[in-house]
Amino acid sequence: MNILITGTSRGIGYELVKLATKDSNNMVFAISRNEKKIHQLAHECTSANPNCQIFPLCFDLAQIVNYQELMKSINNEVDSLDILINNAGYLIAKPFADISASENEQIYKVNVLGPMELIKQCLPLLYKSNLAHVVNISSMGGVQGSVKFQGLASYASSKAAIAGLTECLAEEFKETKIKFNCLALGAVATEMLAEAFPGYQAQTTAIEMAEYIWQFANEGHKLFNGKILPVSKSTP
Repeated sequence: MNILITGTSRGIGYELVKLATKDSNNMVFAISRNEKKIHQLAHECTSANPNCQIFPLCFDLAQIVNYQELMKSINNEVDSLDILINNAGYLIAKPFADISASENEQIYKVNVLGPMELIKQCLPLLYKSNLAHVVNISSMGGVQGSVKFQGLASYASSKAAIAGLTECLAEEFKETKIKFNCLALGAVATEMLAEAFPGYQAQTTAIEMAEYIWQFANEGHKLFNGKILPVSKSTP
């Protein structure tokens, strides 16, 4: 399969790529703006499986105008795409009254506008797959009626937006073979969570969550389309 995963320099995305590259038949595109980390990831994957096919791509998802250049690199390697996991996320924990317009813009570019543009640019490749599955990663904080936390208005609302987008795209493309689903994750022990909430102990590890997402990316499209599915052991 041909697989594209964003946010792969650490945490869940890093572990997802390691899982995907265990199968030498998979061509895995790993996107991150951290060039050093994704090349470290590529080395780790090839050490574990010398025959794996990993294509690290250094790219800043917030640079919306550059997506056509990104797609040139992908189109040079494959003519179809089976799985797209929009995993990259950007979080700033700050009171709503204090967060700046530029910080809000960055959050929405990475969490909403970037995935929108990436999906749009990938459509020609997704159309050519018989099992295309787009998995958008949201948060429990973005689910209507869930417990909300101070300092996360911008992040949580951006995650609500990507969840709503998933439902809209499933409807718009329901006559095609492309399936769209959204996983709303609870707290996961990642570097991003530790940076935003020092000392908070999440019950789920990045590896555990990556294993679930990877299984869902491969199987979820068979039974689900346009669904927002909570994936959490706890409320937050």
